[in-house]
Amino acid sequence: MIYVSFVELFAIAQEMLQEVMGDKMGMLVTASSFFGGMLLIGIIDRLVPSFENPHEARSVEDMDTNTPKGRQKKSESSMMRIGIMSALAIGIHNFPEGIATFMSAVQDPKLGIGIAVAIAIHNIPEGIAVAVPIYHATGSRKKAFTLSFLSGLSEPVGAVLAYFVLMPFMSATLLGIVFAAVAGIMVFISLDELLPAAREYGEHHISILGMVIGMMVMALSLILI
Repeated sequence: MIYVSFVELFAIAQEMLQEVMGDKMGMLVTASSFFGGMLLIGIIDRLVPSFENPHEARSVEDMDTNTPKGRQKKSESSMMRIGIMSALAIGIHNFPEGIATFMSAVQDPKLGIGIAVAIAIHNIPEGIAVAVPIYHATGSRKKAFTLSFLSGLSEPVGAVLAYFVLMPFMSATLLGIVFAAVAGIMVFISLDELLPAAREYGEHHISILGMVIGMMVMALSLILI
């Protein structure tokens, strides 16, 4: 996600906006949109309570009601609430990601595929964040799977909304702004969620190595696809 954001999205946004607005103004709008995307996702994170926030790493033991630590922290009813709130929070987070994938695919299908793959990988821990507390609260795999699945549906909803709302107003300026904002959102998610989670459950150097390998895989996929 970091590689795609800086190498593809930000670069494309800057090129498009500079062509329309000139070098200095185009760069200013690109940078402003990039940090505006970070601000947007940061505000969304701020509004979600930390324990229910999918961007806050926590161990399974902290959510397990079958351990002494888990019993002290959460009852089965509160575990259900955590699962539902996590599903709602992830749904809110996934909405702009659906817009990002759609807008990228409109500009360049190859780039859209790369972003879709990156976001799909990022969605795995978010699905777990919903499924684990629901399963521990109800003992039902079906309910855990269903709520995890529903939380991810906001992405195609975001794509559909982008098609009907943004497409009529599509222009190089709008597309450049959206690309830069999406780059900011993806970088924020990577630094705020994915890297801390990787370090939480593994060694620091291994997580960095994984990030570098991920960038290499993404670079090769963009070249070969």
